[in-house]
Amino acid sequence: MVILDWVVLSGTLLFIAGYGVWKTRGSKSVDDYVRGGNKARWWTIGLSVMATQASAITFLSTPGQAFHDGMGFVQFYFGLPLAMIVICAIFVPIYHKLKVFTAYELLEKRFDLKTRTLTAILFLIQRGLAAGITIFAPSIILSAVLGWDLRTLNIIIGIIVIIYTVSGGTKAVSVTHKQQMFIIMVGMFFAFFFILGSLPIDITFGEVLKIAGANEKLNILNFDFDTQNRYTFWSGITGGFFLALAYFGTDQSQVQRYLSGKSVRESQLGLIFNGILKIPMQFFILLVGVMVFVFYQYNSSPLNFNPAASEAVLSSTYAEDYRQLEQGHKELETEKRMAQNEFSKAWGVKDYNAIEEARIKMVDLNKKESSNRDAARTLIAQADSTVETNDKDYVFIHFILNNLPIGLVGLLLAVILSAAMSSTASELNALGTITAIDLYKRNKKTQLNQSQYVRATKAFTLLWGVIAIVIACVANLFDNLIQLVNIIGSIFYGNVLGIFLLAFFFKFVKGNAVFIAAIITQIIVIIGWSQDWMSYLWLNAFGCALVILIAIILETFDRWLRNPAFEA
Repeated sequence: MVILDWVVLSGTLLFIAGYGVWKTRGSKSVDDYVRGGNKARWWTIGLSVMATQASAITFLSTPGQAFHDGMGFVQFYFGLPLAMIVICAIFVPIYHKLKVFTAYELLEKRFDLKTRTLTAILFLIQRGLAAGITIFAPSIILSAVLGWDLRTLNIIIGIIVIIYTVSGGTKAVSVTHKQQMFIIMVGMFFAFFFILGSLPIDITFGEVLKIAGANEKLNILNFDFDTQNRYTFWSGITGGFFLALAYFGTDQSQVQRYLSGKSVRESQLGLIFNGILKIPMQFFILLVGVMVFVFYQYNSSPLNFNPAASEAVLSSTYAEDYRQLEQGHKELETEKRMAQNEFSKAWGVKDYNAIEEARIKMVDLNKKESSNRDAARTLIAQADSTVETNDKDYVFIHFILNNLPIGLVGLLLAVILSAAMSSTASELNALGTITAIDLYKRNKKTQLNQSQYVRATKAFTLLWGVIAIVIACVANLFDNLIQLVNIIGSIFYGNVLGIFLLAFFFKFVKGNAVFIAAIITQIIVIIGWSQDWMSYLWLNAFGCALVILIAIILETFDRWLRNPAFEA
């Protein structure tokens, strides 16, 4: 990075934080601080909802996911538009009618205080962990690639977010989300067109798609019914639907975005806006990852994209074995470039026999390269078991730092850090609100005035910011960061969604049955996840159905016990 990149990066981040503080200073009431005075328009709500979900993990992990596994991950989002329709029709009108500050207030009105408290605590656990991971994700990658100190990065990102989130509350989060989404999309479009312009002059976008398709990177739809398969059409419209319904309908970090709407209609339009644009946005981000794959068909790439991993193995007794793998990797790259040229020439003259021969050769070479990378990961693990061998999350940042021009590097790093700030701000905002409203205010015997409750909410937001930084400092990588966040959500979301559906549609079920059912369900889901009963996406539907079923059985059994005929 050069001075211009530093100027772009630091200027972007400081502007966002400063704008958020200046634009939203002076919140004097809980309504102002928590719901932004109910002044948000639909486009602000829509962008804020999108920015809350689009963390740094989205822009680090998703391109790497596409680079290795293709576009199939987009199926994960297929249930989202359906979930938006349900939330607009059922959740939003109820929340606005009851004028709640948090989603969990509704549960006390319908059931009892202990059910509200339990659900709030489940939210605090999973969202508190997620807040730490959304700080940790960009920090660990930037630390490894740039050599920056990991803990210092965690603290810097956390402090910047804390400053404007604590200062302005929900309104600060919403207004900064608009700037962050603009920066994010501009940066990704720049990356897309830069890759296209960096390929050989005779390689058009159509040629890029042919090469990607030949290497099975454009296989979007999978209609397999195997529940162990993470990303299929069926898991997307079922498990993905339940996950989206729970996340957007019951997670305070999202509910708080549309509770700030000027009216029910503004909130609904904002959610529909998100439902329409989310899949195309994720499709485009995955397509950027596929473009990176094609770019590296013509340009050199490292054997492992994590520089810390390469450094660890090269300083070990396995160094010579690793160098031999690197030499084989370079030879494969030369063969790949030749195969790509043969493939393109065959397409140019429409020689379909030659096209198929070149395609088979291309696929075979990429499989050999994949095997080579697997062997490298094995060596790295043997050299140092503490180093992350899975390099999916490092692919895009390696491309940014080693191939983009001066200035654009700073912009793309600003994209990653802006995304981290946007999602973390929403999470801290929600965590502080839930702690203040659902736990502190509800259980405090003496009432405070509005300014005192605002100060309490700010204090809890600050506390959760510190906790998130601590979690980030002790966190560790997992298979793929974007999957890790979704796995954490899936463990809890199905249960929480089931509780809300019981509140909406099963009027005969009472609080005691729901409370016990929720505890039993959470234990079973955690066991199911640990024992790998099914792909994590299915946990959402499983948890939702399980808590409803157990609650109905418990309520029915309780009524049977209380039946006078039985007692006689």
